[in-house]
Formats: sequence, C-alpha cells, structure tokens
Amino acid sequence: MDARLLEILACPVCKGTLIYRREEDVLVCRMDRLAYPIRDGVPVMLEEEARQLSADDPLLEH
Repeated sequence: MDARLLEILACPVCKGTLIYRREEDVLVCRMDRLAYPIRDGVPVMLEEEARQLSADDPLLEH
C-alpha cells in the first residue's frame, strides 16, 4: 500500500483515519469498527463492501 495514498484516504462513513493492516490486506476504521478490503492493490472504499468488526477484534488493537 502506497504511503502517500494512505495519507489521503479517509473512512467514507465518518471521514476518520484509516489504519493499514498488511497481514489481512485491509484498511481499518476504529471509530466505526469497519474493515475495508484491498483487492489487487486497490482499496475498496464502499461501506457495503466493508466488514463489521466486533469490539474485541484484534484488528482494532494498536
């Protein structure tokens, strides 16, 4: 994931910061507890494509 792209991407729901999780190939919004998939190197920033995370999901950890 390109670092410059990460700087400009924001959660489409709350406009908050996203965290890149390389191992799972997702972008995580902690505020909304959503994980946006990255397919073929392209972030899929659609709310309906995001996976809802439980409050204790390891992806939400620092």
